[in-house]
Amino acid sequence: MKSAIITGITGQDGFFLSKLLLDKGYEVHGIARRNSTMHLGNLEKMNQLDKKKIIIHWGDITDNIFLDNVLKKVQPDELYHLAAQSFVFLSFSNPKSTYDINIGGTLNIANAVKDYSPNTRVYFAATSELFGETEVSPQNEKTPFYPKSPYGVSKLAGFWTMKNYRESYKLFMCNGILFNHESEVRGEEFVTRKIAKAAVNISVGKQDFLELGNIDARRDWGYAKEYVNAMWLMLQKDQADDYIIATNEIHSIREFVEEAFNVVGIKINWAGKGIEEKGIDSKSGKIIVKINPELFRPVDVESIVGDYSKAKKTLGWEPKIKFKELVNLMVESELNNIKK
Repeated sequence: MKSAIITGITGQDGFFLSKLLLDKGYEVHGIARRNSTMHLGNLEKMNQLDKKKIIIHWGDITDNIFLDNVLKKVQPDELYHLAAQSFVFLSFSNPKSTYDINIGGTLNIANAVKDYSPNTRVYFAATSELFGETEVSPQNEKTPFYPKSPYGVSKLAGFWTMKNYRESYKLFMCNGILFNHESEVRGEEFVTRKIAKAAVNISVGKQDFLELGNIDARRDWGYAKEYVNAMWLMLQKDQADDYIIATNEIHSIREFVEEAFNVVGIKINWAGKGIEEKGIDSKSGKIIVKINPELFRPVDVESIVGDYSKAKKTLGWEPKIKFKELVNLMVESELNNIKK
């Protein structure tokens, strides 16, 4: 039986990845930060049989001694390093914590593998935020990096740490440069889940309006359940490498809003410009979307879209669920939550 450790197992990707690995017969270990209620985040949504199969190690990736001990004990075949401070907006207000977790934690992972489990194959969750401000579109594995947030900078340090340890110590370490990927279990602090939830709440009278920042930012959105399969495929190859995982389609937050409200039968008309722009329910005339200047990032990435052709050629991976189906899936999930 193969074994795997997943850091950040309680998050969106950890949820889907743990289910994937359990289905493939892995012994799954998860690293989770201890909390007062011992709550396991998204893993609580699993059926109890699968949840009981997962071996949880309570600790923190910023604690190198803790990680050393886990790697010594488990000696996993694979390690998926997903844990991070992954909220871009928060990284501007708390860059030190972002750097401590994303840079320090990743360095601890790399050293623990090098020193105590060098045969472990490692996947590192990089991000499209590495590219930041770039004139190349779509972005591929050779596109220069220019991150525009503390989060992006911290993930770039992690990317180069993996690459450096791979080349210096001949370790099997892969970087997955994943573009935005969403799902029905996405954290509520992320804009896509915020929009899906608000569309449903407004449609049933539980919420008056939705506040957003830059609605003209454009992103490449895919489905997280498919993206974790790409992570697994990377670690099954003969050689470690870096891959972009994306859809090669680009859509604005404005489009996401329109599509989400369409699912619940509301058509939005836009009025005004800039921070005075408002989304209006075409039937009732009510203002249901407002722009809040406080939700703008100090520096924003206006447009990023990924070229996944290398992953398609080398891994045999390509996305199946595209933009409209993804939005529909997320909104329908919120409708089911309301019914429950």
